Amino acid sequence: MQAVLVVILIGLIGGIAVGFQAPLSSLMSQRIGTLESVFVVHLGGALAALLPLVLQGGGKLGSWRQVPWYALAAGLFGLVVIGAISYTIPRLGVAATITLTVAGQLLVGLGLDHFGILGTTLRPLELSRLLGVGVIFGGVWLLIR
Repeated sequence: MQAVLVVILIGLIGGIAVGFQAPLSSLMSQRIGTLESVFVVHLGGALAALLPLVLQGGGKLGSWRQVPWYALAAGLFGLVVIGAISYTIPRLGVAATITLTVAGQLLVGLGLDHFGILGTTLRPLELSRLLGVGVIFGGVWLLIR
C-alpha cells in the first residue's frame, strides 16, 4: 500500500508542477511571444536536466538511437502543450485550461489503454471509465461557460 501512495504522491507533484508551469508559461508568452516562451521553457528544462546527467556521466543518453523514431515526437508534443497552454490561459483562465488539458490527456489515455499501444498496459474501455471521463467533460463545460 505504501508503494501506491508514493506513486499517487509523485502523480500529484507532477500535476502541481503543471498547475504552476501553465500560468508561468502563459505570463512569459504574453510578454515575449508564444514561440519565444516555448523555446525558453524547453531550454530551461534542458539545462535543468543537464546537471544530473553530467553528474551521472551521461547516464544512458548515448543509447538514444535505440529508441523508436516515433518516440522522438515527445519533444514536439511538449512544444504543442506549452504553446496551447500559453495561448489558452489568457482566454479561458488557468482552471479551465488545465481542465481541458487533463480532459485531452484522458481521451488519449483511454484510447492507448484500450488498444494497449505505445507500450501501455491493455485496459479495455468500460462503462465506468467512460462515465469518469464524462464527469470530467461536465467539469470542463461548467468551467468554460
